[in-house]
Amino acid sequence: MNAYRDQYATIFNGGKGVAAFAVSVDPDTTLASWAAENRYPVTFLSDVGADVGKKYGVAIETRIGMLNARVVYLIGPDGKIAHVMSPFRETDPTAYQELEAAVDRLAK
Repeated sequence: MNAYRDQYATIFNGGKGVAAFAVSVDPDTTLASWAAENRYPVTFLSDVGADVGKKYGVAIETRIGMLNARVVYLIGPDGKIAHVMSPFRETDPTAYQELEAAVDRLAK
């Protein structure tokens, strides 16, 4: 999430015409506190039961419980999924370049 925060202006065109959401299995109170403390410029959504994750096929059963895999979906102006990065390679700098290029394509 720090990479998203630090590169938000570049990747998401400063938020102009782009809404970014992060879905987590963590409770909303935990997410709100964490997001405010770290100044994340995205909206966090709580999926405690992993219901959304299950619907999108990204819920993962682990030894500590359900998690949602790190996947990025870009939604086009028509409201349909226009680009998917699965799994999102958060430690790979080229993943952020690919994401930025995909956002730019959708913005045109």
